[in-house]
Amino acid sequence: MSEDVLSSVLEALDRIIQDDSVPRNIRKAASEIKDSLLHGEDSLAVRAATAISILEDLSSDPNLPMHVRTLIWNVSSLLERIAVEE
Repeated sequence: MSEDVLSSVLEALDRIIQDDSVPRNIRKAASEIKDSLLHGEDSLAVRAATAISILEDLSSDPNLPMHVRTLIWNVSSLLERIAVEE
């Protein structure tokens, strides 16, 4: 189950990373989150919780387009499922 959720999260992060309407700092943070989820040393639940924290900070950026803010909230929601399941 968490593998399906993780693949959905990575797919959404890729959409953010490749969207040119997203500010560069947000794309960079999304890329770092993706890398952390794939290659981190902590358990998946800890990596998911860390990613949620970073995403919450990003979602408050006033320069963020609304469609990306919604996508970030969806990713956070998916990551919460990982944190609970583990």
